Amino acid sequence: MADIPIISLSEALAPGGARVAAVAQAMGQASRSSGFFYVVDHGVPADLVARQFATARAFFDLPLQAKQALSFKQSRALRGYEAMGEQTLDAAARPDLKESFYCGLEYADDHPYVMRGLQSYGRNQWPADGPVGVPGMAAQSTAYTVAVQALCVRLMQLLAVSLGLPESYFDHTHANPMITLRMVRYPAHPPDADAQTFGAGAHTDWGAVTALAQDTHGGLEVCMPDGRWVGAPPVAGSFVINLGDMIPRWTNDLYRSNLHRVRNVYSGGAPRYSLPFFYSPDHDAPVSPVPTCVSAERPARYAPCSAGEHLSQMYRKTYQLADA
Repeated sequence: MADIPIISLSEALAPGGARVAAVAQAMGQASRSSGFFYVVDHGVPADLVARQFATARAFFDLPLQAKQALSFKQSRALRGYEAMGEQTLDAAARPDLKESFYCGLEYADDHPYVMRGLQSYGRNQWPADGPVGVPGMAAQSTAYTVAVQALCVRLMQLLAVSLGLPESYFDHTHANPMITLRMVRYPAHPPDADAQTFGAGAHTDWGAVTALAQDTHGGLEVCMPDGRWVGAPPVAGSFVINLGDMIPRWTNDLYRSNLHRVRNVYSGGAPRYSLPFFYSPDHDAPVSPVPTCVSAERPARYAPCSAGEHLSQMYRKTYQLADA
């Protein structure tokens, strides 16, 4: 098996599909190794992905002042613009060379989770639709979010099958998911950069499943279990899927959440754009080792927690935020 395999979801996108068992087996094998795999034949229309990239480019082309007016720091849900150098994913490295825009599912002001003040729940911040904004950004990003959310829910069902669980095992966790679509622009890697300079420093993702659409330049690198860093170059029509830190908790460390990083060194000086989509379950969903991953020989390694508790800890750590 290749370091990062390519898995077709053909005939596995619906329950009862002819290839569900084979796809689940391939996903399980990748999940025990790199925690990364590509998916093709995934059901998300290519033109929808292309329009989302065009939307991202249009947003990042706005004047800096217009982008800064949408700072994520003024959003309780952490939605909006993150300027260059505002995040340091690897505490031992320099601040990340990237700028981002965060958005996600809209939760109304009277939603119980919004009223509780829970992170990741609330409204998005959007630029204007007029000539100095990005026309249609909200509608396009919402359509993209709905499509990729459906893919991630299906991936969770296939992961359940791979673990010897009913396909519906995780379905109860999807009621009010925590979802973040992040649009990212990486400038060209500086020619004089030192070894501690990255577009995105080495990190694991925090949630359940990440579905990444990347442009044609590449630059994503994955740390394999043996310590090798390998490239995850673009594959036409694919998403790169990786498991976040909730999956090792759920699988008692059977499945892996591996370090990865980004260096925009292959673009010939052009910016690199990517669309990581972070899927996490309902804030109150319990996360503890599933029964097929616990035995007398392999006792539970994690105490139960909620999905929201886990994500809040990681946000505070990476942004050096004080505890509430």
